[in-house]
Amino acid sequence: MNESTSVQAAPRAAPTHVNAAEGVTIHPTGAAVGAEIRGVDLSRPVPEDTRALLRQAWADHCVLLWRGQSLPGTSFLDAASIFGETKEPAARKFQVAGGFVVGGTRIAVDPRISLISNLDEVGNPVMDNGTLGSYEVVWHSDNSYADVPPAGSMLYSVRLPVEGGGDTWFNNQYLAYEELPEDLKQAIAGRSQLHDASRNSAGILRPTVKLPTRPEEVPGPVHPLVRVHPVTGRRALYLGRRREWPSNYILGMSNEESERLLDRLWDHATQPKYAWCHKWQLGDVVLWDNRCTMHYRGEVDPTQARVLYRTVIRGEPVIAG
Repeated sequence: MNESTSVQAAPRAAPTHVNAAEGVTIHPTGAAVGAEIRGVDLSRPVPEDTRALLRQAWADHCVLLWRGQSLPGTSFLDAASIFGETKEPAARKFQVAGGFVVGGTRIAVDPRISLISNLDEVGNPVMDNGTLGSYEVVWHSDNSYADVPPAGSMLYSVRLPVEGGGDTWFNNQYLAYEELPEDLKQAIAGRSQLHDASRNSAGILRPTVKLPTRPEEVPGPVHPLVRVHPVTGRRALYLGRRREWPSNYILGMSNEESERLLDRLWDHATQPKYAWCHKWQLGDVVLWDNRCTMHYRGEVDPTQARVLYRTVIRGEPVIAG
């Protein structure tokens, strides 16, 4: 993200006390999205009433943050399961098919956990390791190239650059849709987009996929440009990700019309006013809702190690808005 569009975290709003008996508080970021949860140790069993409050907080704030967590073994998956069934990430099949190994480990702990890492096969930090590496990662919604995208994604930081880097921005696509100019709302009403599955979030061609040269060769499913959240009932823009042509395109339009409309939608959806920036600390756990947010990662210093565990929450078929 360039300097003119960078976003800093807004001052913390006053905490909302949601479970005084358990000492659980929710601290909204004060930005368009996000809240920090305090008073919950995710490595220990979480009572059902607290689980319900956390699920409501996720629906209300779209992105949740827990600081200072220690999640040995599969407790990371147990934490994610509060919000739904965990599953093997769609991108993992490309890593395995391409023979990708991070620091000598193909599978972190469980097939449902993948590594977001800039380490090579012997554990050294590098720019390009065949997946996201240390590259900037553009705005996107996780796994929109799957027929049934995940409802959410969770990251747990286990190793971070000493001097920072790799900050993650999240934005609110409910607000992006609600504040669309009326002509854009009319232009996308009832329309769908093909979501390109050929490249990852850093723009790198997946190991088992041929680079498309024309629209008819672009692999991927078709999803509506506006989707309805199955829990909140709110409408959100659903753009997925954007690549150099040929890539995502709107069905029923010429290439030129589709590109012009997507240009306008992306310019609108990624405005700084819809975003919040998270600066990672060791032990952070962040959960976001792929149905109503997008996210972006800044470039990482390729000489410094960065490793996070990731899992995804099983989603449901996209509901057209």
